[in-house]
Amino acid sequence: MATHSTSGAAAQGQQSSPWATGFALFTLVVSGLIASEKYNKVKFEPYECGIEPITGARERYSIRYYLVAMLFVIFDVETVFMFPWAVIFDKLLLFGLIEMLVFIFILVVGYYYAWQKGALDWA
Repeated sequence: MATHSTSGAAAQGQQSSPWATGFALFTLVVSGLIASEKYNKVKFEPYECGIEPITGARERYSIRYYLVAMLFVIFDVETVFMFPWAVIFDKLLLFGLIEMLVFIFILVVGYYYAWQKGALDWA
């Protein structure tokens, strides 16, 4: 009777390697030993980009900023749904084409509505 043996990669994937654990601990200890403990004014600023902040970090932003961001995410995520459709387009044929045209029409109507309401005006 033959016994099944698992490959080395499959067996290692189910249990953690002592080398991986040792490397993780080693890097944590070494980085803790060589890290600078000196805190200064720059470290406590909201952004360490080298530019002096003009206003506080808790300043209010215009609602238009959030509207444009939400519209970008919505339309960006909606276009991601077109990829699976394109992959199986040859199986969907005319039905898939009509469904995608309806989908794109709804997107265009939403985009036009947002444009007319002024949600895309930055100023």
